[in-house]
Amino acid sequence: MATKTGNPFLDQDFSNIFDFKRYADQFQVPGLDSKALIEAQRKNIEAITQANRVAFEGMQAVAQRQGEILRQAMDESVKAMQDVGTANAPEDRVSKQTEIAKNAFETAIKNMRELAEMSAKSQTEALDLINTRVTEGFDEIRNSVAQATKEAQKAATAKSA
Repeated sequence: MATKTGNPFLDQDFSNIFDFKRYADQFQVPGLDSKALIEAQRKNIEAITQANRVAFEGMQAVAQRQGEILRQAMDESVKAMQDVGTANAPEDRVSKQTEIAKNAFETAIKNMRELAEMSAKSQTEALDLINTRVTEGFDEIRNSVAQATKEAQKAATAKSA
């Protein structure tokens, strides 16, 4: 594994849990390349593990940023209360409160957009890993079928000769 997350579930090598080779060796199927099948399953598990890690790290980043946003909002709230408290005339207080509300709304929209973009980026990266592996898997199946077809044709030609 490339990196450790500190999460025992994500750092687990799941390929050791289910020994596909042991089961494949018991059920030998003519024309089936069990080594290729085992390798494909290993790659599948690896891709899922990587996608989970990317998603987990993305959500950690979002949670960390949410904490930063909360601290920033609290600091701004304290400053806003002090600003409103220094205004003498009621018109000044209303003006300051309106400006504070406007800034708070704009900041909230900006922060929501940032968090949504962070989440989308993380999810896209995780889905890209899975999509790449699915595409590779289909290519492996197509190549395996083509190879098995060639071998069957060779066997049929040799048998009829």
